[in-house]
Amino acid sequence: MAVPKPKAGPEALETKLAERLAAARAARGQTLDELAEASGVSRAMISRIERGESSPTAMVLGRLAAGLDVSLSSLFAEVEGPVEPVARFDRQPLWRDPETGYIRRDVAPPNTGSSQNIVRVELPAGARVAYPAFSYANTDHHILLLKGKLRFGNGARVFDLEAGDCLRLPEAADSWYFNPGPEIAEYLVIIIRLPGFGRSA
Repeated sequence: MAVPKPKAGPEALETKLAERLAAARAARGQTLDELAEASGVSRAMISRIERGESSPTAMVLGRLAAGLDVSLSSLFAEVEGPVEPVARFDRQPLWRDPETGYIRRDVAPPNTGSSQNIVRVELPAGARVAYPAFSYANTDHHILLLKGKLRFGNGARVFDLEAGDCLRLPEAADSWYFNPGPEIAEYLVIIIRLPGFGRSA
């Protein structure tokens, strides 16, 4: 009898995130103090996150990824297992931001060598998440709003999106997502890594 594969729920991913953050820091030879200085996240907070004692918010994860010089998607990507052309729904990495309730699901099949990643997001009404400019460096981003309303800030520009609208990120700048509507905003973020992405690939 086949043993069912464990589902990639938020709890399982929390443990993997802690391990991947610690591994990425070790690979770069960074001390906790050095990462704290590079990311703007306190040494104590980084230590708690790596030990699995604290759940990072979306904003903190973005800052840590920038401080580690890795992409945010690489922290969520599956790094083990056989390459499959289909990413089954119940195996897609799922993460929930403890601060806003934002839900991130990596839907593209992992480990295929593709330069493209697709993330599906559910942003609750009134929620706001922000990421530093580094999160968008050397990548081509498109945001396709599937449901609800979305306000997206990119540097000095602000865009109001309706269901069906698709935005290509104008520039690699500090950016934020805000849901001004009364219902959950569902959207896809399509990310293509450009040549020269280095460690973030």
